[in-house]
Amino acid sequence: MPATPPTSALHPRLPTPLQPVADPRFEARGVRLLLKRDDRIHPDLPGNKYRKLVLNLDEARAAGRTTLLTFGGAYSNHLRATAAAGRLLGFATVGVVRGDELAGRPLNPSLTQCAADGMRLHFVDRSTYRQKRDPAVLARLRRATATQDAYVIPEGGSNSLAVRGCTALGEELRGRTDVAAVACGTGGTLAGLAAGLSPGQRALGIPVLKGGFLGPEIRDLQRAAFGTPGANWTLDERFHCGGYARATSELTAFADNFEDRHGLPVERVYVAKLLFALTALSEEGAFAPGTTVTAVVTGTPPA
Repeated sequence: MPATPPTSALHPRLPTPLQPVADPRFEARGVRLLLKRDDRIHPDLPGNKYRKLVLNLDEARAAGRTTLLTFGGAYSNHLRATAAAGRLLGFATVGVVRGDELAGRPLNPSLTQCAADGMRLHFVDRSTYRQKRDPAVLARLRRATATQDAYVIPEGGSNSLAVRGCTALGEELRGRTDVAAVACGTGGTLAGLAAGLSPGQRALGIPVLKGGFLGPEIRDLQRAAFGTPGANWTLDERFHCGGYARATSELTAFADNFEDRHGLPVERVYVAKLLFALTALSEEGAFAPGTTVTAVVTGTPPA
């Protein structure tokens, strides 16, 4: 396989735009709401997926690797972005998918797109998937997928290179907001976003999974990327609505209403929970009058 082109060939739109939102639920509290439209960064690698992958792709290319091995669930945006990056840059891609019960069934739209972009899918049982960080389990997965020489990208793309890639997101918001908020899956985006902000700015993470495990993982990611964790970020664990990709009737009604108010399609796994949380926090008085809050829009609904 010929050498892959540099990631500059992806032609991202940087910096991504800031969009003011006139919403009476914020205005009544004297709070200004901005949307950081990271969903517009690249048509195939939206938002944090581009930022988390870009340095990993450069590293894989520099190491002479021609295959990317990564992990995700059946609806993983990270798998879709990695598959798209492989197609655009000439990497072969292999995705280890959680849930062996999915093997042999018709692919859902997300996995269909992965396959269309050339990703080879390997389904594993949930117990194996949970142990994927174990060196022996990873070695077994490499043998099963014939990817002994592949460059490994972790679930969600979150590693120290991903965190460094996401610092640019915070740097683009320096001097433009008081609070930068993002929905969190694996925590890599928040870890980098917070590190890129100026002193006096703070980052807020809204986990979309329940379990209360993200705090230590974010500190570990920052420690690996920068040597020490930062103190300018917090998490609010109240808005996961039951877990990943789960929704309540209240969340669905909120997202529908937000779309109607502002003419903005709201992605339901991450962005809806983020906007729902910020609206609730504003109405609780969590933000002082005069505060500018920026919500990072990390993706749009699938077509």
